[in-house]
Amino acid sequence: MPQQNVYDNDAFFENFRSSRNNEVNFNDCIETPILFAMLPDLRGKSILDIGCGMGQHAKQYAEMGAESVLGIDISEKMLEYAKEHNSAENIFYQRMAMEDIGTIRRQFDLITSSLVFDYVEDFGGLMRKIRMLMKDDAEFVFSMSHPIVTAWDGVYDRYTRTETGERLYANLRNYCREGPRKVDWVVNGYECYHRTVSTLINSLIRAGFMIEECQEAHISDDMRKQYPALFGGTIHRPEFIFFRCRKNN
Repeated sequence: MPQQNVYDNDAFFENFRSSRNNEVNFNDCIETPILFAMLPDLRGKSILDIGCGMGQHAKQYAEMGAESVLGIDISEKMLEYAKEHNSAENIFYQRMAMEDIGTIRRQFDLITSSLVFDYVEDFGGLMRKIRMLMKDDAEFVFSMSHPIVTAWDGVYDRYTRTETGERLYANLRNYCREGPRKVDWVVNGYECYHRTVSTLINSLIRAGFMIEECQEAHISDDMRKQYPALFGGTIHRPEFIFFRCRKNN
Protein backbone atom coordinates (compact mmCIF):
# COMPACT_ATOMS: atom_id res chain seq x y z
CA MET A 1 0.00 0.00 0.00
CA PRO A 2 1.40 3.47 -0.83
CA GLN A 3 1.57 6.25 1.74
CA GLN A 4 -2.01 6.84 2.86
CA ASN A 5 -3.47 10.31 2.35
CA VAL A 6 -7.21 9.72 2.60
CA TYR A 7 -7.73 12.97 4.53
CA ASP A 8 -7.15 15.02 1.39
CA ASN A 9 -10.19 13.32 -0.12
CA ASP A 10 -12.91 16.00 0.04
CA ALA A 11 -15.64 13.67 1.29
CA PHE A 12 -13.46 12.04 3.95
CA PHE A 13 -12.08 15.37 5.18
CA GLU A 14 -15.50 16.96 5.46
CA ASN A 15 -16.85 13.92 7.32
CA PHE A 16 -13.94 14.06 9.75
CA ARG A 17 -14.20 17.81 10.27
CA SER A 18 -17.95 17.57 10.86
CA SER A 19 -17.42 14.81 13.41
CA ARG A 20 -14.74 16.74 15.30
CA ASN A 21 -16.90 19.86 15.33
CA ASN A 22 -19.61 17.96 17.19
CA GLU A 23 -19.28 18.36 20.94
CA VAL A 24 -19.78 14.61 21.40
CA ASN A 25 -17.42 12.43 19.33
CA PHE A 26 -15.09 9.46 19.76
CA ASN A 27 -11.92 11.55 19.69
CA ASP A 28 -12.83 14.10 22.33
CA CYS A 29 -14.91 11.85 24.57
CA ILE A 30 -12.80 8.67 24.51
CA GLU A 31 -9.43 8.90 22.79
CA THR A 32 -8.05 12.27 23.87
CA PRO A 33 -8.78 11.95 27.63
CA ILE A 34 -6.98 8.59 27.84
CA LEU A 35 -4.04 9.72 25.71
CA PHE A 36 -3.57 12.91 27.73
CA ALA A 37 -3.77 11.05 31.04
CA MET A 38 -0.72 9.05 29.92
CA LEU A 39 1.39 12.10 29.07
CA PRO A 40 4.21 13.33 31.31
CA ASP A 41 4.53 16.91 32.50
CA LEU A 42 4.95 18.88 29.27
CA ARG A 43 6.52 22.02 30.72
CA GLY A 44 9.73 22.90 28.88
CA LYS A 45 9.61 19.86 26.62
CA SER A 46 10.20 19.62 22.87
CA ILE A 47 7.48 17.51 21.27
CA LEU A 48 6.99 15.78 17.92
CA ASP A 49 3.36 15.01 17.07
CA ILE A 50 3.19 12.47 14.25
CA GLY A 51 0.01 12.75 12.18
CA CYS A 52 -0.95 16.01 13.87
CA GLY A 53 -4.11 16.38 11.79
CA MET A 54 -6.00 19.58 12.54
CA GLY A 55 -3.55 20.53 15.27
CA GLN A 56 -5.82 20.25 18.31
CA HIS A 57 -3.27 18.28 20.29
CA ALA A 58 -0.38 20.50 19.23
CA LYS A 59 -2.27 23.55 20.48
CA GLN A 60 -3.09 21.83 23.76
CA TYR A 61 0.54 20.80 24.22
CA ALA A 62 1.63 24.43 23.77
CA GLU A 63 -0.98 25.57 26.29
CA MET A 64 0.28 22.91 28.73
CA GLY A 65 3.74 24.46 28.75
CA ALA A 66 5.64 22.71 25.95
CA GLU A 67 8.71 24.61 24.82
CA SER A 68 8.14 23.68 21.16
CA VAL A 69 5.85 21.44 19.14
CA LEU A 70 6.53 20.10 15.67
CA GLY A 71 3.40 18.69 14.05
CA ILE A 72 3.79 16.65 10.89
CA ASP A 73 1.07 15.33 8.61
CA ILE A 74 0.79 14.17 5.01
CA SER A 75 -2.56 15.92 4.45
CA GLU A 76 -2.52 19.44 3.04
CA LYS A 77 -6.14 19.97 4.10
CA MET A 78 -5.40 19.01 7.70
CA LEU A 79 -2.37 21.27 7.89
CA GLU A 80 -4.23 24.21 6.39
CA TYR A 81 -6.86 23.85 9.11
CA ALA A 82 -4.18 23.46 11.80
CA LYS A 83 -2.32 26.59 10.75
CA GLU A 84 -5.55 28.62 10.64
CA HIS A 85 -7.17 27.40 13.85
CA ASN A 86 -4.46 25.92 16.09
CA SER A 87 -1.36 28.00 15.67
CA ALA A 88 1.03 29.51 18.21
CA GLU A 89 4.53 30.97 18.19
CA ASN A 90 6.07 27.73 19.43
CA ILE A 91 4.11 25.41 17.11
CA PHE A 92 5.60 24.44 13.75
CA TYR A 93 3.69 22.46 11.14
CA GLN A 94 5.36 20.55 8.33
CA ARG A 95 3.94 18.43 5.53
CA MET A 96 5.63 15.06 5.84
CA ALA A 97 4.61 11.42 5.63
CA MET A 98 5.32 9.51 8.83
CA GLU A 99 7.44 7.09 6.81
CA ASP A 100 9.84 9.99 6.12
CA ILE A 101 10.56 11.06 9.70
CA GLY A 102 14.10 9.74 9.35
CA THR A 103 14.89 12.99 7.53
CA ILE A 104 14.27 15.03 10.72
CA ARG A 105 17.65 16.09 12.11
CA ARG A 106 16.86 16.66 15.79
CA GLN A 107 15.71 14.77 18.85
CA PHE A 108 12.73 15.32 21.13
CA ASP A 109 11.74 14.98 24.79
CA LEU A 110 8.38 13.49 23.85
CA ILE A 111 6.90 11.94 20.72
CA THR A 112 3.15 11.45 20.40
CA SER A 113 0.73 10.18 17.81
CA SER A 114 -3.04 9.88 17.69
CA LEU A 115 -4.73 7.20 15.58
CA VAL A 116 -2.49 7.25 12.51
CA PHE A 117 -0.26 4.18 12.78
CA ASP A 118 -3.03 2.02 11.28
CA TYR A 119 -1.98 3.48 7.92
CA VAL A 120 1.69 2.47 7.96
CA GLU A 121 2.81 -0.69 6.17
CA ASP A 122 6.06 -1.22 8.08
CA PHE A 123 5.06 -0.68 11.71
CA GLY A 124 8.29 -2.10 13.11
CA GLY A 125 10.40 0.07 10.82
CA LEU A 126 8.50 3.18 11.88
CA MET A 127 9.04 2.34 15.55
CA ARG A 128 12.80 2.12 14.97
CA LYS A 129 12.79 5.51 13.24
CA ILE A 130 10.85 7.04 16.13
CA ARG A 131 13.35 5.71 18.67
CA MET A 132 16.18 7.42 16.79
CA LEU A 133 14.42 10.77 17.22
CA MET A 134 14.16 10.46 21.00
CA LYS A 135 16.52 11.83 23.62
CA ASP A 136 17.83 9.31 26.14
CA ASP A 137 15.16 10.14 28.74
CA ALA A 138 12.36 10.76 26.23
CA GLU A 139 8.91 9.18 26.25
CA PHE A 140 6.66 7.96 23.45
CA VAL A 141 2.87 8.00 23.89
CA PHE A 142 0.48 6.96 21.13
CA SER A 143 -2.92 5.56 20.27
CA MET A 144 -4.11 3.29 17.47
CA SER A 145 -7.34 1.66 16.44
CA HIS A 146 -7.63 -1.49 18.51
CA PRO A 147 -6.69 -4.67 16.60
CA ILE A 148 -10.17 -6.03 17.31
CA VAL A 149 -11.45 -3.11 15.23
CA THR A 150 -8.92 -3.28 12.39
CA ALA A 151 -9.60 -7.01 11.95
CA TRP A 152 -12.89 -6.08 10.27
CA ASP A 153 -12.76 -6.84 6.56
CA GLY A 154 -16.07 -5.30 5.53
CA VAL A 155 -17.68 -8.60 4.56
CA TYR A 156 -20.03 -8.85 7.55
CA ASP A 157 -21.59 -6.33 9.90
CA ARG A 158 -19.39 -5.25 12.80
CA TYR A 159 -22.13 -6.35 15.22
CA THR A 160 -24.78 -9.01 15.58
CA ARG A 161 -28.02 -7.19 16.33
CA THR A 162 -31.57 -7.82 17.46
CA GLU A 163 -34.46 -7.35 15.04
CA THR A 164 -34.80 -3.80 16.35
CA GLY A 165 -31.12 -3.02 15.73
CA GLU A 166 -29.79 -3.30 19.27
CA ARG A 167 -26.16 -4.53 19.37
CA LEU A 168 -25.91 -7.96 21.00
CA TYR A 169 -22.17 -8.50 20.56
CA ALA A 170 -19.25 -7.55 18.34
CA ASN A 171 -18.27 -9.85 15.51
CA LEU A 172 -14.63 -10.88 15.19
CA ARG A 173 -13.37 -12.46 11.98
CA ASN A 174 -9.89 -13.12 10.56
CA TYR A 175 -8.19 -11.57 13.59
CA CYS A 176 -5.09 -13.74 13.11
CA ARG A 177 -4.76 -12.86 9.42
CA GLU A 178 -2.59 -9.76 9.45
CA GLY A 179 -2.16 -7.37 6.56
CA PRO A 180 -4.00 -4.68 4.60
CA ARG A 181 -7.74 -4.19 4.90
CA LYS A 182 -9.78 -2.35 2.27
CA VAL A 183 -13.37 -1.55 3.23
CA ASP A 184 -16.09 0.92 2.34
CA TRP A 185 -16.16 3.39 5.24
CA VAL A 186 -17.09 7.02 4.43
CA VAL A 187 -15.31 6.52 1.09
CA ASN A 188 -15.01 3.48 -1.13
CA GLY A 189 -11.80 1.55 -0.65
CA TYR A 190 -10.72 2.98 2.72
CA GLU A 191 -7.40 1.28 3.54
CA CYS A 192 -5.58 0.42 6.75
CA TYR A 193 -3.36 -2.34 8.15
CA HIS A 194 -4.43 -4.93 10.68
CA ARG A 195 -1.99 -6.33 13.24
CA THR A 196 -2.53 -8.43 16.33
CA VAL A 197 -1.87 -7.09 19.83
CA SER A 198 1.16 -9.35 20.16
CA THR A 199 2.64 -7.97 16.94
CA LEU A 200 2.32 -4.42 18.26
CA ILE A 201 3.95 -5.34 21.57
CA ASN A 202 6.77 -7.34 20.03
CA SER A 203 7.47 -4.66 17.42
CA LEU A 204 7.91 -2.09 20.20
CA ILE A 205 10.22 -4.40 22.16
CA ARG A 206 12.34 -5.22 19.10
CA ALA A 207 12.63 -1.53 18.24
CA GLY A 208 14.21 -0.91 21.65
CA PHE A 209 11.27 0.32 23.74
CA MET A 210 10.23 -0.50 27.26
CA ILE A 211 6.44 -0.46 27.55
CA GLU A 212 5.47 1.37 30.73
CA GLU A 213 1.70 1.45 30.30
CA CYS A 214 -0.99 0.06 28.01
CA GLN A 215 -4.64 1.10 28.03
CA GLU A 216 -7.73 0.07 26.08
CA ALA A 217 -10.50 2.54 25.29
CA HIS A 218 -13.30 2.87 27.82
CA ILE A 219 -16.21 5.20 28.48
CA SER A 220 -18.73 5.55 31.29
CA ASP A 221 -22.06 3.75 31.38
CA ASP A 222 -23.74 7.16 31.66
CA MET A 223 -22.28 8.23 28.30
CA ARG A 224 -23.41 4.98 26.70
CA LYS A 225 -26.95 5.47 27.99
CA GLN A 226 -27.01 9.13 26.96
CA TYR A 227 -25.65 8.49 23.44
CA PRO A 228 -26.52 4.87 22.60
CA ALA A 229 -26.35 5.32 18.82
CA LEU A 230 -22.78 6.61 19.05
CA PHE A 231 -21.28 4.79 22.02
CA GLY A 232 -23.54 1.76 22.45
CA GLY A 233 -21.03 -0.60 20.89
CA THR A 234 -18.23 0.35 23.28
CA ILE A 235 -19.52 -2.13 25.86
CA HIS A 236 -18.64 -4.97 23.48
CA ARG A 237 -15.15 -3.98 22.34
CA PRO A 238 -12.50 -1.27 22.84
CA GLU A 239 -12.18 1.09 19.89
CA PHE A 240 -8.61 2.15 20.61
CA ILE A 241 -5.40 0.90 22.22
CA PHE A 242 -2.80 3.14 23.90
CA PHE A 243 0.89 2.71 24.77
CA ARG A 244 3.33 4.73 26.85
CA CYS A 245 6.93 3.73 26.15
CA ARG A 246 10.45 4.77 27.03
CA LYS A 247 13.74 4.16 25.25
CA ASN A 248 15.35 0.99 26.53
CA ASN A 249 18.94 2.16 26.86
